[in-house]
Amino acid sequence: MPPVQEVDIGSLPLERFRPAIGDKRMAAVEVVAAWARTGFSKIRVWNVNSTATGGGVAEILYSILPYARDAGVDARWLVIEGDPEFYALTKRIHNGLHGLLAQGEEPGEADHPHYAAVSAFNAVELRRFIRPGDLVLLHDPQTAGLVSAMVELGALVIWRCHIGHDDQQGVISQTWEFLRRYVGSAHGYVFSRDAYAPPWIDRSRTFTVAPSIDPFSSKNYEIPRATVHAILRHVGLVNAGHSDTEPIFRRHNGAEAVVRSRAEIVSNSQVPGFDTPLVVQVSRWDRLKDMAGVMQGFAAHLNGVADAHLALVGPDVSGVSDDPEGAVVLAECIAAWKALPPAKRARVHLVSLPMQDIEENAAIVNAIQRHAAVVVQKSLYEGFGLTVTEAMWKGRPIVASRVGGIQDQIKSGIHGLLIDDPKNLKQFGDALQRMLGARDLARRLGRNARRRAIVHFLGVRHLIQYVDIFRKLTG
Repeated sequence: MPPVQEVDIGSLPLERFRPAIGDKRMAAVEVVAAWARTGFSKIRVWNVNSTATGGGVAEILYSILPYARDAGVDARWLVIEGDPEFYALTKRIHNGLHGLLAQGEEPGEADHPHYAAVSAFNAVELRRFIRPGDLVLLHDPQTAGLVSAMVELGALVIWRCHIGHDDQQGVISQTWEFLRRYVGSAHGYVFSRDAYAPPWIDRSRTFTVAPSIDPFSSKNYEIPRATVHAILRHVGLVNAGHSDTEPIFRRHNGAEAVVRSRAEIVSNSQVPGFDTPLVVQVSRWDRLKDMAGVMQGFAAHLNGVADAHLALVGPDVSGVSDDPEGAVVLAECIAAWKALPPAKRARVHLVSLPMQDIEENAAIVNAIQRHAAVVVQKSLYEGFGLTVTEAMWKGRPIVASRVGGIQDQIKSGIHGLLIDDPKNLKQFGDALQRMLGARDLARRLGRNARRRAIVHFLGVRHLIQYVDIFRKLTG
């Protein structure tokens, strides 16, 4: 296996949040930053996960670590390695924690030797970077096997789990038992929702931190409408004539670049024009995201909005190293798309975005979300749902499932529309039709969603919570 790699994260000024959050909240951030510059002056804070590209964890780390550095925290990021067998196992663990495995498919005794062997390899690699007294945040099941090794090294160890389910019975409980032998010695635990913590976790050392976004990242910064159109025209998602506007995007460090890549689009017709309402779901090609269900609900139950199109947008599956099911799920979606009646199929487009340049990818997603008439997240289950947060920040109308962390973000009828049963395709179609057919409602929900995102889901809140946890655990 390749060696563990350190990710270059740079540093970004906290001051850029002031226009978004206001002077009063910024003053509180400055107090925390002043404490951190003294309290953590001799402590390195390492974040360890399994990929630097694709997925919510990588996005969260990119969104907070550069600002943590400006706050005086020596924040760093390492990416572990694994082989296909390891990632197939951790995908089973992921599915098990969401209750998606049949009885008998959950990880068990036969899986421990290989999981432990890959963890031991990565533990040796981590010792090249981490020293006694460092603070280590290990993210998700891929890193659980590193807890004891880092504790023995003399580091202060927090295991951060971004996934889970409100129900702790059956296959979910059995999957937690697989992880239990690895994470028990951690000094602290962080979950996205309180309900995700298994019953055997020491609650006195357990904290709840909702994820957040960086509003100034390539995925979230404000893009002029003409540039949105230029980017979408270039990648091939909308049909339009020539324009003098270049598809320029802004990198995280402020530098400008031009979108060079194009999307791979499965479509049997001309892509829609700029004036055609476009419904969008952006997510990994993952069964939990139910892209095929979105397609079927759109095709079968959207009546009276005949001109609307649907774009299911995911990453190029070859660019997401820790998700071996991505190619299979994409193939399933293509098969389901081919089975649609021709007239329905003409209004559905499967879009795979290039991953070679992660900031270019993010900028394309930004443009797609800003252009969307409605952003959808019809997940069967969702640990948190950062694509919902991103759409809220952009003020977009949202139709989503009342599951997991999505219900913590949106109050139905106030910040968006939630469907109670994500498998009920008629309920989904009705909510989508209501949003597309009532522009005043869509605008009002979008405005409310943006206000809520500013208060609750920007990175400065996340940063303040983490510094508070570090203070409590270090005394």
